[in-house]
This record gives sequence, structure tokens and C-alpha cells, in this order.
Amino acid sequence: MRVNRCVRVCTRLILLLLLTAWALLAPPPRLLAAGAPVGDVAVPAVGRAWPVGSRPPVLRGWEPPATVYGRGHRGVDLAAAPGTPVRVVAAGRVAFAGRVAGKGVVSVELAGTGDPPLRTTYEPVTASVEQGDEVDPGEVIGTVDPTGSHCTATCVHWGLRRGETYLNPLSLLPPWLLSRGPSRLLPVYGTT
Repeated sequence: MRVNRCVRVCTRLILLLLLTAWALLAPPPRLLAAGAPVGDVAVPAVGRAWPVGSRPPVLRGWEPPATVYGRGHRGVDLAAAPGTPVRVVAAGRVAFAGRVAGKGVVSVELAGTGDPPLRTTYEPVTASVEQGDEVDPGEVIGTVDPTGSHCTATCVHWGLRRGETYLNPLSLLPPWLLSRGPSRLLPVYGTT
């Protein structure tokens, strides 16, 4: 009787060790599009406005983690004073407007961006929209909360996802919105 119990316990321990080894050695599921080929995860440049200001300083950029639960930064932090209007970058429908872990969050599902659609998030924000509202590019969806930011200065964390895959939200903006300075006309030289 005692031998049978010992065999069962030993068998369970061996199975547990094998399952643990398999779980530790298996590659992690892909959550982020870090280093993905361009055609692998397409992000159309549908943005028509910055979330705050005309070209706010990026306090912290997008830093995708190497693994699903790894360290990283799944969005960008944009400098913004408390009370600054927060604008939606592209047309869509408000998927969520409320509080998450004590922070005001607005999430917008972008129209015409595939299946599953792209979804942007903005936090900490006091929402001026409700779930289900249709929004146009540049429309104010709330204001920057004075508290709840994870930045050393007040900021807006702007995120982007397609399904469970986190993406760089700056990829939504076309080059003309990302450029640093105004366009300059150059003289045209030629023969007449």
C-alpha cells in the first residue's frame, strides 16, 4: 500500500516537473509588434491631429517589451498641462469612457482600420464623451487630469492596439504631422 502511494506521488512530481520545464522553455505568445516586418502588422496613417497641442514633446517613447509580461512602455507619453483639451486623432466610436484603477481613461475604436479595428487609449483624462459616441478627428474627448499620470510632469499616455497586439501610436500620424518645423519654400532656379 505504501509503495503504491509513493509511486503515485513520484509520478505526479515528475509530471509537474515536465510541465514546468515545457512552460518555461516554450516561446512566449506574441503580444507586441516589436520588430515585426512592415507587412506583418499594418497601421494606416489615419491620424489627423495630435492628442494634445500641435506637436507636444514626447516625454517617453514606445518601448515594447520582449515578452508578454515583460518590462516596457506600451504607448507614448505626451507633455500636457492639467486641463489641456485631449483630442481624438482619427474618426471612430468611443469604446470606453470611465475610470480604470483610479485613472480616467478614454478608448476609441478607429473607423475603417480593419478587423479587429485599431483602438487608441488616452489617460489620465476626464472624459467629455460617453461610450458609443461617434467622434471626428480633432474632436475634444476630455481634458488632462491633474493627477493619475505616471510621468514626473503631467502628461497624457497615448496607446494603440489591434486586438491584443500593442503598437506604436506615433505610426498613426502621417509624416506631415510628425515633422518638426514649418515647410519652407525654396527658390526655383532654371532657364527661361
